[in-house]
Amino acid sequence: MHVGLRIFVENREPMTKLSVNINKIATLRNSRGGNTPNVLQFAKDVQRFGAEGVTVHPRPDERHIKYQDARELKSVVHTEYNIEGNPIESFMDLVLDVKPTQVTLVPDAVDALTSNAGWDTIKHRQFLTEVIAEFKSNGIRTSIFVDPDLKMIEGAKATGTERIELYTETFAHQFGLGNKKAILPFTEAAELANSINLGVNAGHDLNLDNIKFFKSNMPGLLEVSIGHALISESIYLGAENVVQMYLQRLK
Repeated sequence: MHVGLRIFVENREPMTKLSVNINKIATLRNSRGGNTPNVLQFAKDVQRFGAEGVTVHPRPDERHIKYQDARELKSVVHTEYNIEGNPIESFMDLVLDVKPTQVTLVPDAVDALTSNAGWDTIKHRQFLTEVIAEFKSNGIRTSIFVDPDLKMIEGAKATGTERIELYTETFAHQFGLGNKKAILPFTEAAELANSINLGVNAGHDLNLDNIKFFKSNMPGLLEVSIGHALISESIYLGAENVVQMYLQRLK
């Protein structure tokens, strides 16, 4: 009986954490001015509803999350705090000042509407290695945004990062068209990452319709970061209900 219990514990999949990206709350606030909806209060609320993390992605033009928001959120995020962005100088300074739980490096162009590609971890290996070393020396866990390309994942490992975040837009689009085989490159990517001791996160266009299927086919999935879909779904279903629905699907 003791042996059976030991085997069960050793083979159990890790819990997948839900980190809520609150950029769109800031977008709505900024469209009118003032402080409604309140970004800090929303971060408190989604954690109270059960979310295990809060994500922000400040951009240089501060069109949604402002750098000051990112600083003020440090005092209210008691779960995992994840700051995403392109490691330009101002972003580096912000992260080193705030010291979140995790920084996710994303190769956004300055004028990018949203994230649309992962890093070329081979071409940018030296740059990423230096940036990651700086963050790690300050006690900040690092993650690199990558496509489900095995060479890019091996390249990520060479930079010293602790995790990768798989860019899931292609899966989400194809799944919406009924193509469940679109998960295969992501499953293979996760298996490779697991085998070389890279933690696996994921995000972009994941939603209530596809998250359960995605999770069930992703070995060792540690975290999903969901913003646009979750906030949009909350307009109809309520934020507390939607967070709970994601948590159920991620079990």
